[in-house]
Amino acid sequence: MALLRTKMELRPLGNTGLRLSCVGFGASPLGNVFGPVSENDAISSVREAFRLGINFFDTSPYYGGTLSEKMLGKALKALEVPRNEYIVSTKCGRYTEGFDFSAERVTKSIDESLARLQLDYVDILQCHDIEFGSLDQIVNETIPALQKLKESGKIRFIGITGLPLEVFTYVLDRVPPGAVDVILSYCHYSINDSTLEDLLPYLKSKGVGVISASPLAMGLLTETGPPEWHPASPELKSACLAAAAYCKEKGKNISKLSMQYSLSNKDISSVLVGMNSVKQVEENAAAATELALFGNDQEALVEIEAILKSVKNQTWPSGIKQS
Repeated sequence: MALLRTKMELRPLGNTGLRLSCVGFGASPLGNVFGPVSENDAISSVREAFRLGINFFDTSPYYGGTLSEKMLGKALKALEVPRNEYIVSTKCGRYTEGFDFSAERVTKSIDESLARLQLDYVDILQCHDIEFGSLDQIVNETIPALQKLKESGKIRFIGITGLPLEVFTYVLDRVPPGAVDVILSYCHYSINDSTLEDLLPYLKSKGVGVISASPLAMGLLTETGPPEWHPASPELKSACLAAAAYCKEKGKNISKLSMQYSLSNKDISSVLVGMNSVKQVEENAAAATELALFGNDQEALVEIEAILKSVKNQTWPSGIKQS
């Protein structure tokens, strides 16, 4: 039976010709990364996402030690819709056993991913967290290997992901024009950190599409607060806690406001957020609908930004290696 779909804003992704839903489905939670998720819940959440107009699904072999890819594959198959109605992104180079960006490993990796996803091709294959590898290897070995996969039809477009923004310029300045189609940045377009904005004109000039993940800053911008392992400073955690408390007091939800803040920049093709239940899917889709109808809650945002002013754009270290 065909699924009736509601409209969600679709945005162009660089020069790829793809149009991604402004809200993207982050499938890492389907790998039990944040607690157990049943197969039934995984399938139901993907089905509801698709019904509500979400057409972009992102995973990685690293999430849950390949479980996320397997669960997403089952859920997408259960949709029983034509393959061209959804866009799938997976990654290579980061695995449970560690990092390996060699041509041999990433070439083998895509075949493994396609088998788990039960697909003939993925729309985007991304080098996963490149700051933990050699950026020169990414430029000289990994991207050329991915270009061969593109020619073979196993992947349509090539991406790179990472936390430090400087890894993107390092690679994009050294590969041939058009060799990289998309970047995925995380934790740099949220109420507490909007440094990705400075990079957008550069990325646009390169014809590179932009996906922004973790609009809630890995749990900082939630009522419950971040997990214990979160690498943010005590000052940043404390400020975000205060912002969440202010929102709660005013009858507002900091997570929804954060999601809408991230969605409001149209130069970002899709805002990826992890989801593992129908309820989470509905909340994120509703945030996008409300934003489209009424715009941002400027009054609340002004107050939140004032609370976070002392820690604005404060990030945390990541492992950069450039040789």
